[in-house]
Amino acid sequence: MTAVPRLVFSAPSSGHGTNALSVGLLAALVDRGLDVAGFKVGPDHVDAAYLGLAAGRPGRNLDPRLIGADRLGPLFAHGAQGAALALVQGTMGLYDSVAGRPEAESTAAVATALRSPVVLVIDVAAMGQSVAALVHGFRSYDEQLWLGGVILTQVASGRHESMLREALDDVGMPVYGALRRHELPPVLPARRHGVVPVLARDAEASRAVRRLGEAVAGTVDLERLLALARSAPALSVPAWSPATGTPVGETPVVALAGGPGGSYGHPETAELLRAAGAQVVTVDPLRDEALPAGTRALVVGGALPESYARDLSANRRLCIAVAELARTGRPVLAEGTGLLWLARELDGLPMCGVLDAIGVSRDGLVVGYREAIAQSDSVVARTGATVVGYKQHGAVLTPRSGQRAAWSWEGGTPEGFVWRGVHASQLGLHWAAYPEIATRLVTAAALPSPVEGVAAPA
Repeated sequence: MTAVPRLVFSAPSSGHGTNALSVGLLAALVDRGLDVAGFKVGPDHVDAAYLGLAAGRPGRNLDPRLIGADRLGPLFAHGAQGAALALVQGTMGLYDSVAGRPEAESTAAVATALRSPVVLVIDVAAMGQSVAALVHGFRSYDEQLWLGGVILTQVASGRHESMLREALDDVGMPVYGALRRHELPPVLPARRHGVVPVLARDAEASRAVRRLGEAVAGTVDLERLLALARSAPALSVPAWSPATGTPVGETPVVALAGGPGGSYGHPETAELLRAAGAQVVTVDPLRDEALPAGTRALVVGGALPESYARDLSANRRLCIAVAELARTGRPVLAEGTGLLWLARELDGLPMCGVLDAIGVSRDGLVVGYREAIAQSDSVVARTGATVVGYKQHGAVLTPRSGQRAAWSWEGGTPEGFVWRGVHASQLGLHWAAYPEIATRLVTAAALPSPVEGVAAPA
């Protein structure tokens, strides 16, 4: 049994201020001396990173599509261990699903699976008494959902607030806070920076989190919210563990792309690598000019932003070191922008040159889940293995795949590159669903170098 006070923050749709409120609540509670944990529903690394910055422990993604519904509770219990409050920030609207599977993948489905009360965040800038009808509809839509109350944002005045509170009182809905239009400032760094401000422990990001914490502390009833969170029943699930088997005998150094504040992948990636026997050392692809001493493998997670292409290109010494690591056959796993970094060039900027391919940025984003089949044996999977991953990128690579492709999926041509120990793709995986990846990688890293004295690819 896992007893964790918990809340799910959601909204009628995107844009109601859920992220700012979630970050602010965690920061406000940390300022009170409480140990808290933050989670993000879905694949969004950026929101999870800021929740982690506010909480002072890694922010984690709870994505039913990527990890499987049966791992939701265990991963939550693992990430929330010892917390006085665990906050789960929803995605999109409460009952929405990117993949059109709201019964299993929406924020409401996650809240129900975690037996957690939900607090609905509502932008009431253009709303009066109708807020009661809106809330009544959300509460009635799913009888299994526990809608515990609301927080109002973009309130115009004291009179407006009184009107809203009276209407919600008529339908028996508690109000835990009401924020005026100026009280939830847009202070978080622009999303084009991705997770970089968090990983770099940027002062601007820390100040933004602190300001949001002050705003929430001054406008939200923290004690009543904590009481609601503590009313959640214990979960009858064991906590997930990264230990999946006997670690390899040797302790190879695995470089994990990131910064002082974490990595460009899910926190579980580093935990699985350590459990498999690796010594995990962070390497910053934007600033470090060399791989860590003794590096036997490199992992680049999918949260590296494309907007930092110039910084990646300018770091020529590290590019050369990565190319040499790949040339000798050592495991190099790259997702998302990591694939572009391994290419010959991106938008005319020289990259690592490991892969004979050219990246070009285009307008718009390719976004969505993919059910993929491995096309080649690699350190990630054997040919024919199936996975579920997520893509979000603007730049495209030509060719789309090498002589040995990484994946294929319905409606698309083969994608990604497998070459010697390299596995590079714009498809991102959550390793908690495939813990064998860590074991395969660490086992390969512990072996003698498979290639010596062979020229790099053209």
